[in-house]
Amino acid sequence: MADVNVNDLERTLNVEKTLRPETPDRPAMNTETPRYNSAMNAAGSSVCPVCGALIDADADYCEACQNYIRKDVCSFCGAHLDAAASFCPECGNPRGGITCPSCHSLNNFSFCKQCGTPLTDEARALFASMREASDYKELELLSRQLSELDNIIPYDSEDEALKDAETENLRVRVLELLAKDKGIENPTIERHTSRRMSAEELKEAKRSRAGMVAKALERMALRPMPSPVKARNYVMATKPVGVKVAWQCNYKHALHSSPCGCAKPHLGGKWVVLGYNNNEQIKDDINDK
Repeated sequence: MADVNVNDLERTLNVEKTLRPETPDRPAMNTETPRYNSAMNAAGSSVCPVCGALIDADADYCEACQNYIRKDVCSFCGAHLDAAASFCPECGNPRGGITCPSCHSLNNFSFCKQCGTPLTDEARALFASMREASDYKELELLSRQLSELDNIIPYDSEDEALKDAETENLRVRVLELLAKDKGIENPTIERHTSRRMSAEELKEAKRSRAGMVAKALERMALRPMPSPVKARNYVMATKPVGVKVAWQCNYKHALHSSPCGCAKPHLGGKWVVLGYNNNEQIKDDINDK
């Protein structure tokens, strides 16, 4: 394809910034500059050591340059990390990140921010445990049903629905005659129930099912907790499959593609379903500031 995919380009640039944070066009922030000291003196504020953007003092992630910035906390398990350590002494994962085996993107968190694949032992265990939970099983069923509705082609007209019913009646009649030819009296022929419906019926079915998914997601919403790392891991383990969702954080009430893009996921939040008669879309956090 000749056109440049903007999302792919942005992901590539983000990976490059993670691998090479100190580049000529984006030098590391000099902590001795007046700008740094002024920002640090502001109530509850600090600056990103990678790009210099103003951030909350207790944030572990910069939404401007999309880098994990805490040097003393493991981004995979939340354990204390010495500044000079290359690997976490608790979980053994590398400070430089893990390459996803599925989509090959570089990640600083336990779940791939692009495809959701669990990347660490803790993440895989949490992922497996979550899928045994009754709330998640219900969510999985509802999400699958909602996804199946997207594959239904609605009737264009009432005549098309009538013809569909006539075709089914003809099928049943032919099978009955064939059974009687074989000496089977009063054969039982299972009727096929068409999943097709009118455009309005399909629209209402999607709206209703999406509402049920939303309620299930509300029940699994993340409540505030101390660790941003543990919060990201929980949220990614509960991500529904088969439907388009975004992470709505309590920090800025913004929509992120995942909690991996939020500076303070530990303040709580929830997955929300996109589409289906709502106008919610994933927002660019940089433009929201």
